[in-house]
Amino acid sequence: MINRRQGLSHKIIYPRYPRHPRLIWLFVEFLFHSAVFDQTAYVKISVVVPAFNEERMLAPSLAAVKLAMAAFAQRHWEAELIVCDNNSTDRTAEIARAVGATVVFEPINQIARARNSGAAAAAGDWLIFVDADSQPSAELFADVAEQIQSGRCLAGGSTIQMDEHFLLAGFFTWTWNWSSRLGRLLAGSFIFVEMAAFRKIGGFNDKMFAAEELDLSKRLKKLAQETGKEIVILHSHPLVTSARKMRLYTIWDHLKLLAHVAFNRRALYQRESCTLWYDGRR
Repeated sequence: MINRRQGLSHKIIYPRYPRHPRLIWLFVEFLFHSAVFDQTAYVKISVVVPAFNEERMLAPSLAAVKLAMAAFAQRHWEAELIVCDNNSTDRTAEIARAVGATVVFEPINQIARARNSGAAAAAGDWLIFVDADSQPSAELFADVAEQIQSGRCLAGGSTIQMDEHFLLAGFFTWTWNWSSRLGRLLAGSFIFVEMAAFRKIGGFNDKMFAAEELDLSKRLKKLAQETGKEIVILHSHPLVTSARKMRLYTIWDHLKLLAHVAFNRRALYQRESCTLWYDGRR
């Protein structure tokens, strides 16, 4: 019982809030990042592999992809593997089904269409495009997961490493990796992108027969600037990809194609000008 004669009285005690606006902002930012982290527990990843007559390279590539997907399982994320059979005449589809991949068919032999068809069948929150002659590591997929968890990344790619040593290939690889990191250019052999962003920009340009990844990079960079997000080029664990084009084509073939494209950009829209990708050599 309170003795009022002692000068005591009932008072309502209100909680004290920080008066400095920066403290309030830091508190709100903490809540925001906590929410982003919680949401990543429910991320679903769709790995899309376009493939045209890839029976020689596909099995080891898909085996590497499935092992790398463990990086997502460790985070309790879902992941699916989709192979787009781009009108193959060999055992490509059979090999893909044998490892449990979902196989979709694209009748028009064109890499942009194959990637778009694979993406159309995907149910993930994020897409990862991996070429059928490439082998990503679990460490690379873990790097992708960290970028997704950050909440700041819209899309990204990786530096590359050839699986065989060729002097010219080494020079091209070094030049590309440097240009990619400097200009945030995505190599077609490995691209990860938020599904909503991919759909918003309309996916790959299906009128192009080559360099469609550079066109995609340009449009994604514009969207990233508009939304305040980032395009990231990972480099700690490069993607291992096949150097077979250095065996299948001469230096003259490569230089002739580069010169042709440099002086005639319309060549990128013509199948007959992009023989290094469409003449069927494997």
